[in-house]
Amino acid sequence: MESHDGVDPQSETNAVLPPPPPTIHPNVVPVEADHEQCSPPKKASKPKRVPMARPGLASRGQPITLLTNHFRVSVQNLDGYFYHYSVSLKYEDNHPVDGNGVGRRVMDKLQQTYDTELGNKDFAYDGEKNLFTMGALPQVNNEFTVVLEDISSSRTAGDGSLGGNDGPSESVRKRLRRPYQTKTFKVELSFAARIPMQSIAMALKGQEKENSQEALRVLDIILRQHSAKQGCLLVCQSFFQNNPSNLTEIGGGVLGCRGFHSSFKTIQGGLSLNVDVSTTLILKPGPVVDFLVANQNVRDPCHIDWAKAKRMLKNLRIKASPSNTEFKIVGLSDLPCSQQKFALKQKSSGNGDDIHTTEITVYEYFVKYRNIEPRYSADLPCINVGKPKRPTYFPMELCTLVSLQRYTKALTNLQRASLVEKSRQKPKERMDVLARALNYNNYNADPMLRACGISINTHFTQVNGRVLPAPKLKVGNGEYFTPMKGRWNFNNKKLIEPTTLNEWAVVNFSARCDIRNLIRGLTKCGSIKGINIDRPSDVFEENPSMRRAPPATRVEDMFERMKRKFRDAPQFLLCLLPERKNSDVYGPWKRRCLSEYGIVTQCIAPTRVNDQYLTNVLLKINAKLGGVNSLLQVEDSQIIPLVSTIPTIIFGMDVSHGSPGRSDVPSVAAVVSSRQWPCISRYRASVRTQLPKVEMIDNLFKPTQSGADDGIIRELLIEFYISSAQRKPDHIIIFRDGVSEPQFNQVLNIELDQIIKACKFLDEQWSPKFTVIIAQKNHHTRFFRANNTQENVPPGTVVDNKVCHPRNYDFYMCSHAGMIGTTRPTHYHVLHDEIGFSADDLQELVHSLSYVYQRSASAISGVAPISYAHLAAAQMGQFIKFDDMSNSSSNHGACTSAGSSSVPELPRLHKKVCSSMFFC
Repeated sequence: MESHDGVDPQSETNAVLPPPPPTIHPNVVPVEADHEQCSPPKKASKPKRVPMARPGLASRGQPITLLTNHFRVSVQNLDGYFYHYSVSLKYEDNHPVDGNGVGRRVMDKLQQTYDTELGNKDFAYDGEKNLFTMGALPQVNNEFTVVLEDISSSRTAGDGSLGGNDGPSESVRKRLRRPYQTKTFKVELSFAARIPMQSIAMALKGQEKENSQEALRVLDIILRQHSAKQGCLLVCQSFFQNNPSNLTEIGGGVLGCRGFHSSFKTIQGGLSLNVDVSTTLILKPGPVVDFLVANQNVRDPCHIDWAKAKRMLKNLRIKASPSNTEFKIVGLSDLPCSQQKFALKQKSSGNGDDIHTTEITVYEYFVKYRNIEPRYSADLPCINVGKPKRPTYFPMELCTLVSLQRYTKALTNLQRASLVEKSRQKPKERMDVLARALNYNNYNADPMLRACGISINTHFTQVNGRVLPAPKLKVGNGEYFTPMKGRWNFNNKKLIEPTTLNEWAVVNFSARCDIRNLIRGLTKCGSIKGINIDRPSDVFEENPSMRRAPPATRVEDMFERMKRKFRDAPQFLLCLLPERKNSDVYGPWKRRCLSEYGIVTQCIAPTRVNDQYLTNVLLKINAKLGGVNSLLQVEDSQIIPLVSTIPTIIFGMDVSHGSPGRSDVPSVAAVVSSRQWPCISRYRASVRTQLPKVEMIDNLFKPTQSGADDGIIRELLIEFYISSAQRKPDHIIIFRDGVSEPQFNQVLNIELDQIIKACKFLDEQWSPKFTVIIAQKNHHTRFFRANNTQENVPPGTVVDNKVCHPRNYDFYMCSHAGMIGTTRPTHYHVLHDEIGFSADDLQELVHSLSYVYQRSASAISGVAPISYAHLAAAQMGQFIKFDDMSNSSSNHGACTSAGSSSVPELPRLHKKVCSSMFFC
């Protein structure tokens, strides 16, 4: 007999059969196999990148002694622990407390009432759900009842009436029947975590633990609580007092409010308190109607745009007369006060509980039942402070905006300029303000800080800085020169690579300007700089009948008129705008020129035309048309270490977000890259939209269904390859703007991974080396000359000691010459450096990249690639008006998906201009 596989089971050549299975004891219970242990070993996951440690200090430059606004902090209680408790605040009917600012009042009363039960401990409360003590409370779970008197509540019946008698729940009615001046709260404190103070000491040694930032956060919460008890407005770690001397008018019903920032930092010199002057925007308190008139710049309430007013007022806080109760605005009534009706429910006369309903206008109610006759708001909408479907109305003239209320909308250019001008301070003035702020706050007397063993020195910290010399520049005719104090001029100098203006025209959107004189001046100035400018082919004046048409219509009409003149698109268009910088025509015009027709264009709004103005315009035009205004000597001589000798591409990356308060507007990500290596003065840009308020760029590598890569990096790498004699970059330097310290790991492990994938997609064998540098402007470290506090620190000042990170690789650089009182250093964080720059070489490269900005004749505060990325994102973000976008539009209706959401996609640049510096 044969087996099924053809082997004779009786054959002696067969393998020996295995022994029978062992006997299983009847009491043994089978156990399911552990599949993870049985499965083959998993491939080790790739270790995550972390910010690199400082390799050493730089030494080049002229030494300078500086003072900085860091104040040394000594800590005596490093063996102690912060105890973290979760806070639950409820009304006595178990409804959660949602009133603004009520929590701090409740917790203050809790400490007064239950001091013994709390073990006589001071605590730090963040105003929401977190409380911290030094050492543990007597019990793990603590429940208390707190009664507050004279509390102003914003909780309303929300029933459409003013009296609140119709429809509220039983729990709401109970609260309404309670005497108005008293409310009862239930407070529960539950243990959450223990945070060792020792973690601060570890962070100071460069051995930062997970709870190091938590410990510093507790210290910052103590500062917030300290300022809250003084009645300050709290904005992150900035504090603003309601003091008229701190307020300044900037127009539109908005005030600039000067305060101060304070936060604890771990630095090389130990723990410090960083204190700085800070400015925020607040609404001008007073009648709502007055604010709207000022905000819309109209003569009287009759001219208010109520649709715009409704958007502006939503979620603002007001006090309503005569009770002076605080409410949040939900919206406006559809009808004027004299016509807006609601159902007033009242008890019938007699002893019965019957209720009858009366339709009555808001105006009649206040006259008849409140004995208040509105003087001027009968014809104005009412303010709704209830709910959209169950409104509670007040006549507008009875409503006033509360004081110290933040303004979170976008400013006009005029307001922004006014704010900048009025917030300027000379260095000595800033130092005096900071010294007064420290004395006023008297942090050393704070009981919670004393419990932590913390004391703060009131003297500015002295640091050693260095001033790097300005790099030499090369211009036309082989001339070299050295900028003085971060500035230079092109008087009697030619551009190193000037262009020629042949086919071009002037387009005037109703700007008042002597165009003939403007053209003559441009031609003469261009000739001096080496730019040969022919006479324009034509000057197109806007038809007066189009001046009030929608912006897109005005642009379309202008192009129709030009089509009749030009057979082919002109080389260049000079566009005169009627309003400076904020013209509605700007976005549609740029989109038509750059996306549809591939025409380079320069927009101007001339007010005072002189040689300097014309030179600045020509610098931009020359760069946009492919010319170069000046070069670094080291760039021209090809002696930049690790850049000139090895093919190197430089990226500048930034993300532009919508205006404050606009969460529906997509963010715009831009990456610019250097081209024509070994040049580092020429750049091109690639721009994409992404989800609103998302900071990480998600289109760096974008594989498509067809197997291609449609990401940003691919097109920039291909451009570099084509423009650099078919050389792939072996070094890639990335400058990233706009990210905070908690996001550094995301840049290293998400964005950098995407860039590497884009490289590998082009060539699997290609392994360039990367250097990743973060540039931050949004910080509060300032430097002052120790021997001359009246002047800014000189351009080229760099600091890489004492106030820098205890472990990580960072430095501060002030490369530009700003106006007195406006100089702010850029804080650079080197996260990753495979290329292997020395500290001196890297700082000199960063400094030099501040001098290649082709738009001006001065060094800028950061590196040019980042500034270009910011310009590209801002400019292309105005190509389209996102509010008016339609998915049916073939020009700009495409969407790009990100998860389950999608955002409108920007139109791509025309092939004629996609490699240009259109953003200059």
